[in-house]
Amino acid sequence: MKPNLETYDQFLRLMSEHINNSEVSVIIVNRNTSGLLINCLSSVFDSDLKQPPEVIVVDNGSNDDSVEKTRTLFPMVNVHEAGKNLGFAAANNLGASKTRGGFLLLVNTDVVLEKDSVSKMLELAEGNGRIGIVAPQLLNNDGTNQTSYEATPTLLTECTNRSLLKRMFPKRYPGKNQNLVEPIDVETVIGAVMLIRRKAFEDVGGFDESYFFFFEETDLTVRLRLAGWLVKHEPMARATHLQGGSAKSAPAGARIEFYRSRYIFFEKFYGKASRNFLKSVVILNLGLNTIAYGLINLVTLGRIKEISQKSSVLNTLLKWHVHGCPQSYGLPRD
Repeated sequence: MKPNLETYDQFLRLMSEHINNSEVSVIIVNRNTSGLLINCLSSVFDSDLKQPPEVIVVDNGSNDDSVEKTRTLFPMVNVHEAGKNLGFAAANNLGASKTRGGFLLLVNTDVVLEKDSVSKMLELAEGNGRIGIVAPQLLNNDGTNQTSYEATPTLLTECTNRSLLKRMFPKRYPGKNQNLVEPIDVETVIGAVMLIRRKAFEDVGGFDESYFFFFEETDLTVRLRLAGWLVKHEPMARATHLQGGSAKSAPAGARIEFYRSRYIFFEKFYGKASRNFLKSVVILNLGLNTIAYGLINLVTLGRIKEISQKSSVLNTLLKWHVHGCPQSYGLPRD
């Protein structure tokens, strides 16, 4: 059956009227980070935007007081309770589908935005219609720079020392110590804060929901650049990244999700052979480190908490690999 083109054109006109190309829609994904979430929301509403942002919190099955506190302190926020842990990619896709702004601002709960951060990113994006993503300079709590952008992962970066590569080849593998004052093109960004043009986001189909946690933004930036969009780092936009979210509450589970996502990324963009080679290198490295930390833990009779915890995490990671990387390991989905 042929589509009704007149009706379809009317639908497109209605959709274009629904989307406010200059408005920012903020999407925050939360799971059991009540205190961080409230601080994050406070910084969002303290931003010096020309018009109040549309804000949605997608709650991934929290069992703390996140939802109650948000609705009490920020009644203007649209809180969507997913009822379970959808993961980062699916939750942000859901949030995007329920907003109307021409720009999507994705903010982690462990982020505090500086007052002019969003406006500086928005100004850059509005000045060039080819820009798909703008990300700010991330800061530690003491004001020092965090890594905010990276080169796209390859077998070289993942199987050698990335820090050494950054020192030896700083132009190809940029580090966090560059004192930039102008926006630059980058390959991929750290996804704690990202301003994404909705048109670009929809052009590539949003986040790939194969990823549950980690590498979602890396995958997105690669696909955006392949589609002709620019990815920018704006050093004059700044945000403090406290790095205190879900990953710290379950270190072994979070590391499993990291490795799982990295393997998905490598198979998707480089093929199964590259993924298998990377996995072999990881297993060898994990085995050596498990033995080393196990011996240190034994010698110290388990009295050094950091060593004991590290040994436990390494054992879990190695066990997961030896068992074939089953889906039953990792962060909870309920």
